[in-house]
Amino acid sequence: MGYSKIKSYAKINLALNIVGKNSYLHKIESIISFLDMYDEISIKSIKNQNHQIKFNGKFSANIYSKNTISKLFEVIDKKKLLKNKKFKILIKKNIPSRAGLGGGSMNAANVLNFLVKKKIIKVSNKELFKICNEIGSDVILGMFSNNLILKSNNRIRVFRNEKSIYTLVVKPSFGCSTEDIYSKVRKFTKAKLNKPTKSMFKMDFLKKMSNDLEPIVLAKYPKLNTLKRFLEKLSKVEFVRMTGSGSAIIAYFKSNKMCKDAEKKVKKQFRNCWCKTAKTI
Repeated sequence: MGYSKIKSYAKINLALNIVGKNSYLHKIESIISFLDMYDEISIKSIKNQNHQIKFNGKFSANIYSKNTISKLFEVIDKKKLLKNKKFKILIKKNIPSRAGLGGGSMNAANVLNFLVKKKIIKVSNKELFKICNEIGSDVILGMFSNNLILKSNNRIRVFRNEKSIYTLVVKPSFGCSTEDIYSKVRKFTKAKLNKPTKSMFKMDFLKKMSNDLEPIVLAKYPKLNTLKRFLEKLSKVEFVRMTGSGSAIIAYFKSNKMCKDAEKKVKKQFRNCWCKTAKTI
């Protein structure tokens, strides 16, 4: 049996508000989209006693043997959903980790989505949410891979066929620990997204929003301030904002040409940064 191919798209937070905290997790609301950059996952059934999970590609270094994919199979094996079937999974990492692009979580989500769609595992929507939460709080977002708004009550509203936004994604040579950044949150924002509308994906609305984690990251990594100020001065940039808990910062434009022109300038000025043009899907 040959491999099935899966595209695992990068997730971005166009806006992110921290609206509270329960006993173990912060409560957030966010405007979320996915970019046309992706990790490439190959998967096939094998006759073996154990699953085989291997990473390669530019950003495969420093991925531990315990990762989101291994955790996914640990969870579904424990629930005996695979009925002793084993799989070999190859993941080509094109998306940098510790960047706020959700690479690992989206990998797990897309493999899980594949297993459900192929009816290899059969679960209710309620059980699916439970599995996702056992792996990571943002895994469920990857089950949609569409423009969506995560409300403060953890409900998700999907918006399809929105106009693409062009982005220049810039990641410095270092990454951010999500756990570390969230541990430094000291204040909360009043919820603003509990009545989601399509207009929230419009540039005028997005410009007024923010990422509550960004000031924390900028204070911890002062070099990012220099990068952000440079991006904000680029010609025809609409706005600049960090995604997730960082460290990637994204400049938003109205056209691909504007992005490409900006990319040349950023690569010349910040040679140690990873820089890529993409658009929302």
